[in-house]
Amino acid sequence: MEFGLSEEQRLLQDSVNRFLDKNVSLDRVRQAAESTHAIQRDIWSGIAELGLVGMIVPQDYGGMGLGFLDAALVQEALGYHVAPTPFTGAAILAPLALMLAGSEKQKERWLPAIASGEAVAAVAINEATGVREGAGIVSSGGKLSGKALFVMDWAEADLFIVSDMSGGLHLVSPETEGVSLQALNTIDRTRSFGEVVLNGAEAEKLPGGSRVVVERLVDAGRVMLAADTLGTGQHMIEKAVTYAGDRKQFGRVIGSFQAVKHLCAEMAASLEPCRSLVWYAAHALDAVPEDARLMACHAKSHTSDVGRFVARTATEVHGGMGFTDLLGLHYWFKRIGVNRQILGGPEQVRLDAARLQGWVA
Repeated sequence: MEFGLSEEQRLLQDSVNRFLDKNVSLDRVRQAAESTHAIQRDIWSGIAELGLVGMIVPQDYGGMGLGFLDAALVQEALGYHVAPTPFTGAAILAPLALMLAGSEKQKERWLPAIASGEAVAAVAINEATGVREGAGIVSSGGKLSGKALFVMDWAEADLFIVSDMSGGLHLVSPETEGVSLQALNTIDRTRSFGEVVLNGAEAEKLPGGSRVVVERLVDAGRVMLAADTLGTGQHMIEKAVTYAGDRKQFGRVIGSFQAVKHLCAEMAASLEPCRSLVWYAAHALDAVPEDARLMACHAKSHTSDVGRFVARTATEVHGGMGFTDLLGLHYWFKRIGVNRQILGGPEQVRLDAARLQGWVA
């Protein structure tokens, strides 16, 4: 049986890459990384006009009604270009939470606004993969208290979808009394992460919220992060190969040296199998639910390790230039590093996979 992309999926990825080639240059990434503006509105508006913000939102609510494999292809392209724009949280996890757990009224209120790009939503579920000291949200009497860390796409969010410690999901407005927000500056300056502190903040509960739904959100997030790392790693390999073909040492290009050839070949050989792994994990979210959780774990953990190897090796091929801002390689390097840790590092994710298979308690 052949598992490959359809013509429509290839066209989708090509159109996204063309938009990003035109609008996300290295200088644009530098500008965004140094900017005080949380969202680069021109890029956000562009992907919204392409329909990408609402790609998994059902057509009845103004979206495209596409699947997770389509979303993974877009995420891969965003990673390839280290695009400084919300997507994983705002365009995938937030609408998914509403689709799985929201009431009809909540869906009608928020899904069309999210799909059009009019509203930016952020999802606070990182504590579901391991609570850090002092973190975690408690629900009592319709109010939330506690702290959520590393909330992706939080900046300028119009809505937060927050998971409590029992698996419940709640809608929280950033304007609500008892809500305070704080930026968390990670090494990856191409995306925004924040801390949401709630002190008796009023919240609107999603009636279908449960641990099972939160697990589904975590699975989808892990697959998207793996797809982002896949695209980021691919770009780093291409940069390394190009540099090795241009840089001369001892009167010859360094790409002619056997040791450098081996480094480039090892990167390509390590990353290419991740493509089918990520694609199948995304496909499983839609079509093979019995495999979805385990495949999400495999995709996230393995691609995280391969991504780290590619990031280090591509930088090594560049020598000292790899550490400078002139080539900007560090933006891709740092994005891979943050992807590795969000929603569980490889060790935690492999432990989750072992538990799923009954290998550990």
